[in-house]
Amino acid sequence: MAPTLDRMFVTAAFAEDTAIEEASPPEPATEAAAETPAVTEEAALEATPVAEEPAAEEAVAEEPAVEAASETGYALDNLILFLCAVLVLFMQAGFAMVEVGFNAAKNAINILYKNVMDCSLGMLLFFIVGFGLMYPASYTSEELSPYFAFGGTGIYEPSADQTFSPQVDWFFQAVFCATAATIVSGAVAGRMQFKAYLIYSAILTAFIYPISGYWKWGGGWLMQFGELVDGEWTMAFQDFAGSAVVHAVGGFAGLAGAIVLGARKGRFVGGKSIAMPGHNVSFAALGVFILWVGWYGFNPGSQLAFNSKADTDATVLIAVNTTLAAAAGVISATIAAWILFKKPDLTMGLNGALAGLVGITACCDCMSNGMSIVVGFIAGLLVIVGIMVLDKLKIDDPVGAFPVHGICGVWGCLAIGILPNSHLESGATSFGIQAIGTGAICAWSFVTMLGLFLALKAIGILRVSEEEEMAGLDISEHGMHAYPSDAVFGAGFNTPDRKPEPVVAS
Repeated sequence: MAPTLDRMFVTAAFAEDTAIEEASPPEPATEAAAETPAVTEEAALEATPVAEEPAAEEAVAEEPAVEAASETGYALDNLILFLCAVLVLFMQAGFAMVEVGFNAAKNAINILYKNVMDCSLGMLLFFIVGFGLMYPASYTSEELSPYFAFGGTGIYEPSADQTFSPQVDWFFQAVFCATAATIVSGAVAGRMQFKAYLIYSAILTAFIYPISGYWKWGGGWLMQFGELVDGEWTMAFQDFAGSAVVHAVGGFAGLAGAIVLGARKGRFVGGKSIAMPGHNVSFAALGVFILWVGWYGFNPGSQLAFNSKADTDATVLIAVNTTLAAAAGVISATIAAWILFKKPDLTMGLNGALAGLVGITACCDCMSNGMSIVVGFIAGLLVIVGIMVLDKLKIDDPVGAFPVHGICGVWGCLAIGILPNSHLESGATSFGIQAIGTGAICAWSFVTMLGLFLALKAIGILRVSEEEEMAGLDISEHGMHAYPSDAVFGAGFNTPDRKPEPVVAS
């Protein structure tokens, strides 16, 4: 109201001055005096909006602060995602130790080398081919991803809604791809030719895993259920960090390999199952602990954003749920083994931990702490049942790769459609959708890998000869031993193909 009152005052003063001028000619001094206040008021009126300038200056000053906060959040997200990827990469060491520990010493180098090649060959092929198939047009509007076959690598900036760079995104996804590949190594240990394994690893990392990954994480058909509202689907297959996309893919590929390869010599004799214990359970236990720690990169890292309170709370919930499920898996597997075998079996307890971790991977973001314990507990029981069923079917899986990653990967996804959780309660998915998605991914992996292994068998490069298997793949495939010969074949070490010489008392 102040500007309006000023304008009324100036108008009245001007009218009064005009009346005086008409009555008598004004003196110059009086005229000057009358004009001065009018000019002053007009200047005051023109200066009035200047009072708004401090607010504008404050808004301008806020822009650098907002930009700095955005850059800090971007840096934090990228750094944490990078560290999570490093943890997942280190899981390769865990897989190597588990597989070496659960197998004969004469195959240690072969197993270690396969893990190294899964990581090296797999990540290169995922860079050249796989990432482009899994995330087409992720960073540009081009129809074909700039990451396909080296195209445009490192040039493109993330889109506006992404808080991490394309480089760290590729790294995080690549270590997931290598994880899926290395699961198979344990299932086919002790009898598969090294070159055949490399062919398998190349096919899975370049094509099989990326295609099923696209279905779920790249915007494929598993994200398109329910109704299309404002360009988005109301329902989708839920698999937060990859119980099916990563673990079931590896588990069912391992099952296909174990079936086509057949059992190790001496594993089933006269229709009976002959136990072939690993040479170093200590290595296996170390490997499980490495994997458990690595899972804190696998599951919490899949949150992808970490710079807000909501993101931090979600990340911590995921980590706690992961811990509880693993612990519950150990307990249930130990109890079941104790009842069935009359003694607690460490190898079953170790597989129980991995079972719980695999099971919770799909649903660690949506389950309560209590439901996470249920998921892990059931997974620990399933791994025992799975190992026993494979034994009855005479399918040789030396490390239990299929029961751990295949069966428990399926359970983790189906649990979202069965147990109370935020996705089910919000209507984001259903048991039917979870069953369709899980079945499709498992069938894709099993059928394609079954065809590949059958083709390798047909051309005669799948399995080593009986003599090479008896000698051990370390010496027959690589020409070296992981340990001194007396450590491998000396007193106290048994394999079905070579017994220690009897000790004669002097």
